[in-house]
Amino acid sequence: MEYTRLGRSGLKVSRISLGCMSFGDPSEPGAGWPLREDEALPFYRQALDLGITFWDTANVYHGGTSEEITGRALRKFSRREDIVLATKVFFPVGEGPGGAGLSRRAILEQIDASLTRLGVDYVDLYQIHRFDPATPVEETMEALHDVVKAGKVRYLGASSMWAWQFAKLQHTAEIHGWTTFVSMQNQYSLLQREEEREMFGLLADQGVGSIPWSPLAKGWLARPWNTQTARTGTDDLTRRYSPETEHKAIVEAVEQVAAARGVPMAQVALAWQFANPSVTAPIVGASKEHHLQDASAAVGLKLTEEEVGILERPYTPRLPSGFS
Repeated sequence: MEYTRLGRSGLKVSRISLGCMSFGDPSEPGAGWPLREDEALPFYRQALDLGITFWDTANVYHGGTSEEITGRALRKFSRREDIVLATKVFFPVGEGPGGAGLSRRAILEQIDASLTRLGVDYVDLYQIHRFDPATPVEETMEALHDVVKAGKVRYLGASSMWAWQFAKLQHTAEIHGWTTFVSMQNQYSLLQREEEREMFGLLADQGVGSIPWSPLAKGWLARPWNTQTARTGTDDLTRRYSPETEHKAIVEAVEQVAAARGVPMAQVALAWQFANPSVTAPIVGASKEHHLQDASAAVGLKLTEEEVGILERPYTPRLPSGFS
């Protein structure tokens, strides 16, 4: 495993992040598919064996049970100081408002709730899960600054919004002397590259690292095109990657490069991420043993310019998704 700084910050992270949305209580409303704790724990152990020490979860994942399982896994397999622990705030948790949004009240309530579920005194990276148009940005950024100064959070991050919204938040913090963001968790894959148009340039200018979510497009980039149809419509996230005609050529390009290399398609799709200097650590979920093995192997797989061209050439402009 390789390790690097998150943006221009002093926070050092593994080049792969373990996505903990895969783990939680399946009986929680709206969950349905996560691995139960007994099924999930081996993946935390495997992540550590592979050197993956950057773990990402959220307060909203499966009614907070992902945070609970992640906290217990940390105590069972590691030490607090050896894990870079990230979580998020924005979406409602449980029934009712449940800390929804980025008001001062929501942020102060939800960081304490997350720390309780995780069983820790602080998180390394606290991320706003989306932009909140209903709350003044000054209120949001001051509240986030306050939880940093209180010692509950070490660094701040954001996720999935328009570049102008991120710039507005960042500028507001700068002019008031508040803590700024060091990371952007954005949707980025060979099937969704719209972040290259504005967001990545902004991140480079601001010294902010990218930790892409869904780098394999919910698995569409990890298997040949003729095996995809069985996965259509299994959940809201998967339906974002329905087998549109423009996706076929991209998936086939990944298959071509992978076959020539003699490696799994997932390794090629992830290795392509590392060709972008703005990408720090793609977030990889795991439900089978080879998922994290492939991700770890991708860190050392260096694609040629010709291979990158083969992978990128079929892409056509499309609407960004995942901002809500």
